[in-house]
Amino acid sequence: MDTPANLIQATGLRKSFGTLEAVRGIDLCVARGEVLGFLGPNGAGKSTTMRMLTGFLQPDAGTVNIAGVDLATDPLGAKRNFGYLPEGAPAYFEMRVEDFLAFSARARGYRGADVARRVNLAVARVHLEPCRGQRIETLSKGYKRRTGIAQALLHDPPVLILDEPTDGLDPNQKFEVRQLVRDLGKDRAIILSTHILEEVEAVCTRAVIINRGRMVFDGTPKELDARVPAGVAHNRLDHIFRTLTAVNSKERA
Repeated sequence: MDTPANLIQATGLRKSFGTLEAVRGIDLCVARGEVLGFLGPNGAGKSTTMRMLTGFLQPDAGTVNIAGVDLATDPLGAKRNFGYLPEGAPAYFEMRVEDFLAFSARARGYRGADVARRVNLAVARVHLEPCRGQRIETLSKGYKRRTGIAQALLHDPPVLILDEPTDGLDPNQKFEVRQLVRDLGKDRAIILSTHILEEVEAVCTRAVIINRGRMVFDGTPKELDARVPAGVAHNRLDHIFRTLTAVNSKERA
């Protein structure tokens, strides 16, 4: 089967919880070489959408395709095509980095020498060599994030889905993780959920903003900046974000 132009293709995603319409018709597409920043205020439906994209939550309507594989009809096949870093980079903190990665590789079906090869490649790709023998609980937040990204890369997937990868990091750690994401995005499709607006300019080639379960912006960082009114010199992205996500704003731009 030929690989589609869009490695992530979500169409018409909807999800309600009782009377609350959390997601109301979201369309997303991400091609190889794109890093898509996925933004929205608290309660916008961002986390619900991310859970549907990764198969942790079934949509009430809509479809998700990962590298041409339908997530609903072939969930295991679709999940083989992406690596996922959940928010906070959860792991077995009492394990050493290389042991955790080996455990993750075996969970993905790798055996024997292939486990060590996969671990070594992932460690090298995210520059974990200095701490591969350390217990995860002793790592800085930046290296914990790197460990989480390494487990997402073990099977060399064409798609990465990263949930708040720099949240809580200091400026140096943010710089390192952002540089890593930029490098990884050269030959993959990446969707990066964030609430940090500067991340859009620093890392992303495109940005999608949702509000009250609907998309209100889809474009490049330059196109987002161009929507800032003349005369606004400071906190430009903050200004347009507030405008797009105000309670009385239009539901779609």
